[in-house]
Amino acid sequence: MEPDSVIEDKTIELMNTSVMEDQNEDESPKKSTLWQISNGTSSVIVSRKRPSEGNYQKEKDLCIKYFDQWSESDQVEFVEHLISRMCHYQHGHINSYLKPMLQRDFITALPEQGLDHIAENILSYLDARSLCAAELVCKEWQRVISEGMLWKKLIERMVRTDPLWKGLSERRGWDQYLFKNRPTDGPPNSFYRSLYPKIIQDIETIESNWRCGRHNLQRIQCRSENSKGVYCLQYDDEKIISGLRDNSIKIWDKTSLECLKVLTGHTGSVLCLQYDERVIVTGSSDSTVRVWDVNTGEVLNTLIHHNEAVLHLRFSNGLMVTCSKDRSIAVWDMASATDITLRRVLVGHRAAVNVVDFDDKYIVSASGDRTIKVWSTSTCEFVRTLNGHKRGIACLQYRDRLVVSGSSDNTIRLWDIECGACLRVLEGHEELVRCIRFDNKRIVSGAYDGKIKVWDLQAALDPRAPASTLCLRTLVEHSGRVFRLQFDEFQIISSSHDDTILIWDFLNVPPSAQNETRSPSRTYTYISR
Repeated sequence: MEPDSVIEDKTIELMNTSVMEDQNEDESPKKSTLWQISNGTSSVIVSRKRPSEGNYQKEKDLCIKYFDQWSESDQVEFVEHLISRMCHYQHGHINSYLKPMLQRDFITALPEQGLDHIAENILSYLDARSLCAAELVCKEWQRVISEGMLWKKLIERMVRTDPLWKGLSERRGWDQYLFKNRPTDGPPNSFYRSLYPKIIQDIETIESNWRCGRHNLQRIQCRSENSKGVYCLQYDDEKIISGLRDNSIKIWDKTSLECLKVLTGHTGSVLCLQYDERVIVTGSSDSTVRVWDVNTGEVLNTLIHHNEAVLHLRFSNGLMVTCSKDRSIAVWDMASATDITLRRVLVGHRAAVNVVDFDDKYIVSASGDRTIKVWSTSTCEFVRTLNGHKRGIACLQYRDRLVVSGSSDNTIRLWDIECGACLRVLEGHEELVRCIRFDNKRIVSGAYDGKIKVWDLQAALDPRAPASTLCLRTLVEHSGRVFRLQFDEFQIISSSHDDTILIWDFLNVPPSAQNETRSPSRTYTYISR
């Protein structure tokens, strides 16, 4: 047998011979020519007729015979050499020929190699629209999606990452079908596939209800004995805890709306409160801060520091910040309910400090002196002042880089805490803005005009958005000043000088209140089959 190099040389020689024959043939009158006009220029494509069909076939067979005798690496090298001698037009034909040969249905191929779990894992990253399209590719893809329970996994991923999905799963009860380790513990994939569009429908309805102001209203009459008014509140899924003008703290069952417990001890109105799973901390016009056992209602500690009313407080991760009408801010180390020590007093405001908020980086305070001051949480040193409000500031919330404040100049301002810039001014309330909260989508504010306004946060942060588009809805049910509110994806709970607590439910809206108009703020994929 001849060496590979000799065979390859002969093969190339045969090729060159064929080329020469083709060139000679070009000079004969047998060639056919097709003229084209392209981009204003003429081009010629020459279609050559073979001089001898038998000759060509014999030479081709001989080339293939030599080719088959070579190693894979020699074959590749030879083909590369062959392609390099071709023109661009021929390259295009070869590319078209190779494309389908290079395509692989890896989702079908993986289970054939016993790698079903890899195919499932790849498809589990798809969103709903893509998962729908994947089901239609072929029966094998549909089988992988079905047996891999990928619709269930998609819903579980949404519940883990989106608080709206999580809350909806708990309220609608379909959380019981999620996060089961064994497939036999739950329903089949078809159940989750039909559940997904129902969830989307629910979400669209909730968003539409927020924008259109459709809600189911529940009312708690606090029935204060002497002076009327509910100054502060906080809630969870089971209870609402409220601080009243009549010096008491009342705990309400969130489902039955019955009063479960009344805590007494303060000798002045309860102006602010916060609770967690262990304690309730309250501040009062009697100048004290009290710590209560959240389960028993027992007083665990009383802090006497401020000289005048304690107007607001926040605590988290072993740190508490209180502020007062005495113009000071107190920073406390909170080792336990009974071990609370004063770390530092922050002085700088020239009027009552009405509200504080903080995180690991900054403490933010707002005052009747029209300013917002920023302090370092770790060192308690002053950082900067935010100026802009024309009158005293009554409320604020701080999160990440954003501060949102409400003032007796009837406006709401959005600030970048890092540079101190005012990003937007929201106008619409007719009296002092007393309370404000925001999440990732919306701002909700309450004012002394008795109104609650819902604002589009993302639009407010966009300087191109017209001012007229920012207020989504105005809710009017309170007959007195709105003192405090809290909200989540499904509801607003507010309290007022009118001695009521109102629950504005945007999830469980009676069918009679629904209409066909929808303007959801999110875009979701509808799935139908």
